[in-house]
Amino acid sequence: MAPRASVFLYPWDVVGDPAAPGRVAELGVRQVTLAAAYHSTRAVAPRHPRHRIVTARHSAVLYPPDERRWSGQALRPYAQDWVDAADPFGAAAEELTRAGLAVHSWVVLAHNSRLGAEHPDTSVVNAYGDRYPWAPCIGRPEVRDYLVRLAAEAATRPGTQGCELESCGWYGLAHLHAHDKIAGVALDAAGQLLMSLCFCARCRDGYAAYGAEPDGLRAAVAAALRPYWDGPAPPAADAAGTRARITALLGAERAAAVLGWRRAAAARLQREAVAAVRAEAPDPAFRVLLHASPEPYACGANAGVDPAEVLTFADGLVLPCTGGPAARTAALEPCGPHRRPHTTLAANLTVVSGMGGSPATLAADAAHAAELGADELRLYHGGLASGADLAQVAAALGA
Repeated sequence: MAPRASVFLYPWDVVGDPAAPGRVAELGVRQVTLAAAYHSTRAVAPRHPRHRIVTARHSAVLYPPDERRWSGQALRPYAQDWVDAADPFGAAAEELTRAGLAVHSWVVLAHNSRLGAEHPDTSVVNAYGDRYPWAPCIGRPEVRDYLVRLAAEAATRPGTQGCELESCGWYGLAHLHAHDKIAGVALDAAGQLLMSLCFCARCRDGYAAYGAEPDGLRAAVAAALRPYWDGPAPPAADAAGTRARITALLGAERAAAVLGWRRAAAARLQREAVAAVRAEAPDPAFRVLLHASPEPYACGANAGVDPAEVLTFADGLVLPCTGGPAARTAALEPCGPHRRPHTTLAANLTVVSGMGGSPATLAADAAHAAELGADELRLYHGGLASGADLAQVAAALGA
């Protein structure tokens, strides 16, 4: 059986465009994953009757936040003002539902540049003392509390049948920043991880609790990074090779302490966020999925998880599967042995040609993902794709 497909959308793809829901339904999907809380972005809107570029200047919720929930909280979500609607998510969800489409909320958590700019102490601090304002440190209790509250509110908007939590874990160096200038030095996955390790006071205590003296670990990380600044790019490595390289660079004990602390902090956030959403959801059948990677050191939108653990409490995972057969195998294969009877494994495939996607091979990619155990597809992104890309998506889903 072919996997069921859902397409990602922003509320501004729908609000003000009466034809949008019908166009989405004609693709052959029966579900939309609609952004309820999202990071700053500049997005093209190729088919909207009133605009072509939407600039979301900062991370925001795309609905009116509940003042009772956030009263007295130092960390709270920011409202948007770039979509001409009091409740963009609610308005879009209503129109999509009227077109026969199920709506699931899409909630970005630990990725918020404005939060870090206004509350610098909440951000990841690298081994050199540089802060990453876009990356909230999830090891900090106040950050975790804020993210759990946000998940509960944003995920369970009226009219939704499920949710997907993105960036529900560690964020790090990698970030689509304005006028980015960090590509001059080639960092492999191990180098990215080393540049993403947090050394705020809370994380220093966390490493110590797992057996690594913080100053010694920080010095070891800086020493391990020195060859990256001076030498050629290291050879590419798969996930196992990356883990081996990190162990070789830091030493087995320090590498184990890093992984132990980071996995514990991420797992706590993931458990609490899922539980908070479930407690808020009006329907016991409300599905809670995480955008994730089975690579334990992964950070970013697809945060690292242990499938054996996370699939005991989450309803499933949305896994990064763009990049060919190897990427799909690396994402899906480690999860299969740990699925439960009602687990969802969704293959996330980019279908925007200009963003590295391959809508022309969607049918074959979907078939391969199904062979590896995917029972659903996520198509990124219905609002950003050109008309030609969407025509290929419709043809693939029809086939």
